[in-house]
Amino acid sequence: MSPYCFDTDVLSATLRGDPPLGLIRRLARLSPADQFTTAITVGELVYGASRRRSPALAERVRELLRSAQTILAFDEPAANVYGTLRARLAREGRRLDEPDLRIASIALARDLTLVTGNTRDFARVHGLRVENWLAEAEA
Repeated sequence: MSPYCFDTDVLSATLRGDPPLGLIRRLARLSPADQFTTAITVGELVYGASRRRSPALAERVRELLRSAQTILAFDEPAANVYGTLRARLAREGRRLDEPDLRIASIALARDLTLVTGNTRDFARVHGLRVENWLAEAEA
């Protein structure tokens, strides 16, 4: 079993009042040592909670991030992947939104499988392993 990097939509799903049970079960079976997310995702989660002006949601976000996630920075190895990836996607005429491009770069630099519901956009990134646990949880 390879380590996983969780995208914003997957972590957001765990914060819902009724999170998908299949997703929660799958996460529970995974060692915390194999659970990662990115500083980009943290920013998106904090932004979402701040936008809602919900102190309770903000606290749930903080608790989630403290509990089992290792937060990965957009560091030099990720920046090197990013530059090459961005240039290749531009040449191919297949653009990817900036936050997603950075998340993909971090996952590629660390050889992580990205878990996201946004498989269509991330499928543009050659070499990135992508799994959709949200679709599996609903099936």
